[in-house]
Amino acid sequence: MANKIKASHVLVEKHNQAAKVYELATSGKDFAELARTYSTCPSKKKGGDLGEFGKGQMVKEFEIVAFKLNVGEISPPVKTKFGYHVIKRTK
Repeated sequence: MANKIKASHVLVEKHNQAAKVYELATSGKDFAELARTYSTCPSKKKGGDLGEFGKGQMVKEFEIVAFKLNVGEISPPVKTKFGYHVIKRTK
């Protein structure tokens, strides 16, 4: 398993919003564009790109899912104290 990965995400307040983003992302819509349109995280300016990170740098619920994804894979909504994330592993 990788020590560091790279991922992008879309952060929204409600589960139904995250479910909509997940549906759009998995049907082929551009993930970066979805992040710029829907995300409430400052990373939306960079298309949701969170850069490279290692274990212990993200909240636990996010980290567990992000590290299990294969490169290019998109997660269903993940709930954290910040809201609901749809995560795409990019490296």
